[in-house]
Amino acid sequence: MGLNTQQNNWERNMEENKDKEKDKEEITEEVVAETLDEDEAGQETPDACADSDQDMIASLQEEKKKLEEEVASLKDRMLRNAAETENYKKRLQRDKEEAVKYANTALVKDLIGPIDDFSRALDAAEKSDNFDALKEGVRMIEDRLYTILKTNWGLEVIDQDNVPFNPDEHEACLMEEVDGLKEDTVTMMLQKGYKLNGRVIRPAKVKVGKGRS
Repeated sequence: MGLNTQQNNWERNMEENKDKEKDKEEITEEVVAETLDEDEAGQETPDACADSDQDMIASLQEEKKKLEEEVASLKDRMLRNAAETENYKKRLQRDKEEAVKYANTALVKDLIGPIDDFSRALDAAEKSDNFDALKEGVRMIEDRLYTILKTNWGLEVIDQDNVPFNPDEHEACLMEEVDGLKEDTVTMMLQKGYKLNGRVIRPAKVKVGKGRS
């Protein structure tokens, strides 16, 4: 191969290398340009970021305002409920006191009639010497009184003698030995006893007879 041919080949190689380097530089510039374009497209401007932050702050402030209003409403409702509960308790206490205070109203109203009868009997006794009439009037008042208490209030009188001694209904105040008795027996009523709706509220005071041993 001659010198001219070698020189031509060398020059041709140099040209090809230059073209390749040029192509590499162009490709690199294009890639960098595209990358910069993508970065610029993906990034928001400072003004856009500021607007987004302002919107978020406004939204949070609005949410805070709503929560504060809800808390205030719940607090007001709680205070109202507490006040209503306290008033209800006071009303119940007043009603209870009133109920206790006037619990015997019906009983007193039932007794007013016999009391009036006693007053009339006393007035009649002052104007008359008829003792038998006064006695009969008082007995009628007593009968009426017992009838009212038994019918309306369940009162029963314990006043029978010659019945077996019952410690639940009788209180033995006196004792005596009696021939022929097989069990303890009420021989004399000293004071009447009373039961209310079947429950003894005052035992009768009695004299008890015991059989001779």
